[in-house]
Amino acid sequence: MTLFPYLAQFCLRRRTVVSMKKELAPPLAAATAAVLQKKNKDFPSSGLYTMDAFQGLFKFFLNQKTAIGYSFMALLTLGGERLFSLVAFKCPCSPENTVYGLAFLFAPAWVLLILGFFLNNRSWRLFTGCCVNPRKIFPRGHGCRFFYVLGQITLNALVAPVMWLSVALLNGTFYECAMSGTKSPSLLGLICKGKPQQCREELYKVSCRKTSLTPSDNEELQLSLQAQSQILGWCLICSASFFSLVSTCYGRCRSKVSYLQMTFWKTYVEKEKEQLENSFLDYASKLSMRNLKCFFENKRPEAFPLPSFAAWEAASELYSFHQTRQHYSTLHKIVEDGLDLCPEESETTMVLVGTAEHI
Repeated sequence: MTLFPYLAQFCLRRRTVVSMKKELAPPLAAATAAVLQKKNKDFPSSGLYTMDAFQGLFKFFLNQKTAIGYSFMALLTLGGERLFSLVAFKCPCSPENTVYGLAFLFAPAWVLLILGFFLNNRSWRLFTGCCVNPRKIFPRGHGCRFFYVLGQITLNALVAPVMWLSVALLNGTFYECAMSGTKSPSLLGLICKGKPQQCREELYKVSCRKTSLTPSDNEELQLSLQAQSQILGWCLICSASFFSLVSTCYGRCRSKVSYLQMTFWKTYVEKEKEQLENSFLDYASKLSMRNLKCFFENKRPEAFPLPSFAAWEAASELYSFHQTRQHYSTLHKIVEDGLDLCPEESETTMVLVGTAEHI
């Protein structure tokens, strides 16, 4: 009986505490939410910062993809040249030095030129079906268009070979071997000027340091040949850079569209190419699924809408720009005008095949 008052008092206190917590809960929750909201407002989450930074970095690389591509090509060329020099190249130090050195200097450049043509999609767009229908590359009234487009493709394909030749000449190993095997009296007189007669007779041994000349004369000949190679390398780099600048300026000066319209054109071409590839995948998947379903279920296929043969042929033609009609691609022209409109004979055009890719 003596414990009853204490139990009653304990229960009363507990009830008071619970009621106070209930009364304080809403204001406390509101205050906590306000603090968290203010914190999120003042200090955004790291996830948002990471996402924005990633998007900005991706956009930067997308805008600079041409420069990045050329930089990556230059690194590959430099690495390939060093690998050839250290692993594969062994100057024979014989009268065959010239052939051996020139082979290592120009053969990789020739292979890179062929790969440049082979990996360029515009090459296949230009030549596909040309033997069946020569009018594709030599349309009436625009016979020079083929050579203009071929010139653009060739300039793009020459980038990698010029890089290879520049790097190889700056290194000087291949040129030194090739020139040491020369038999031309004029070149021998230029290289061995002021040297003993043994220089003309044993020049092919200079790369291996097996001549009867003094070590200082042998080293001087090697340094002279390497200096000539590096001079030629820098001349090639300067000439290629100047020609690229002049050709770009000439193309821009002859452009019949403004800079902003050309920028829009570039964006349109990229988006159309991306959407076209996605449409190819989508329609090819749907058509293959329809055919497989009809095959396994042994039933007749439903009609599937696809472009006609004439539409495929027209969409594959080289693009011609007409000032009075702002069509930004062959596909755009077909959609706007149809297949039977705007014959090529009546057009006064400026060829801009792939122009947006060179902005």
